[in-house]
Amino acid sequence: MLRKFVAAVILVPLGLVIIAFAVANRQDVTLSFDPFSAERPAAAVTLPLFGLVIVLLIVGVVIGGTASWLRHGHGRRAARRLEREIARLRDEIEAHKRVADAPPRPPQAIDPPERLKLQSPMR
Repeated sequence: MLRKFVAAVILVPLGLVIIAFAVANRQDVTLSFDPFSAERPAAAVTLPLFGLVIVLLIVGVVIGGTASWLRHGHGRRAARRLEREIARLRDEIEAHKRVADAPPRPPQAIDPPERLKLQSPMR
């Protein structure tokens, strides 16, 4: 409930500011991609100023998100490695618990190797 309230308190004023900005900046602007010819650019786009600003904001958010994702790659890799190690250690602990909880087996008679057998004193 609190999360929805905080989101509304932030998003409603932000939406109103964006709408006011869009209404106040409806004039068309020409965005030229040709640095050599200002009068007749080879590549140009004409759109409302608010559209240009909103598109540039979206592009900036995408570039910033991508840069942040790339920068935190080592942390994600370490987290995956640690999760695998934790799973392996949990399996090992469970195996030790199963061995500890198992009923004890009676000792089995083991024949000693030939070199350890006692020789009779009489030959």
